[in-house]
Amino acid sequence: MRTWLHGTVAVFLKDFRLELRNRYAINMLLLFVLASLFLVLFSVGQETLSPPLMAALLWIIILFSTVVGLGRSFVSEEEQGTVLLLQLHVLPSSVYAGKLLFNLILTLVVNLVTVLAFLLILGMRVLRPDVLGLTLLLGAVGLAGAITLLSAIIARTVNRGPLLPVLAFPLLIPLLLSVISATRKALTGTEWISVADDILTLVGYAGVVITASFLLFDYVWKD
Repeated sequence: MRTWLHGTVAVFLKDFRLELRNRYAINMLLLFVLASLFLVLFSVGQETLSPPLMAALLWIIILFSTVVGLGRSFVSEEEQGTVLLLQLHVLPSSVYAGKLLFNLILTLVVNLVTVLAFLLILGMRVLRPDVLGLTLLLGAVGLAGAITLLSAIIARTVNRGPLLPVLAFPLLIPLLLSVISATRKALTGTEWISVADDILTLVGYAGVVITASFLLFDYVWKD
């Protein structure tokens, strides 16, 4: 367990320090969020968006931002030639856990920035902030878990750029439907009993994706 934790922390700190140095992922994520948001703002003009449409736009921006930004989790290892070093010195599950933790933090930052932008620029009203906060957290866990594994799968392919969205979208459909539904209910002030199914779906999705990723990552990482 100590070896596993040490490897996980080492992978996380490596990615964190590299990101502090070049700020590639965070800049790409924030620029994509802001560009998409201003495109929505110019498109709707003075019209007031309904809660279902607001929830859908919020998560579409978050989804494509994370796919674009987190897709380089393992591509950067291939480009820098550090894959063999990690394979020799770190357990595969530690590599996935460290990458997952780093991607989760980035996803939470994107979620927070996107929600704040919707509140300040588009005038989004949230009647149940507790439901929205839990939805953002569980959605971030599910997104980070799925995209981390998929980025490892496509890292050695030739067409890395367009391949990740193609693979990710079918896998993320259950997550997307649940987070949009839960966010809509948070905006309209629905009681907890009506949100329970969506929350349970998000918990189950995150648990299944991350568990399956830990079980499969050994084969993905070495083959």
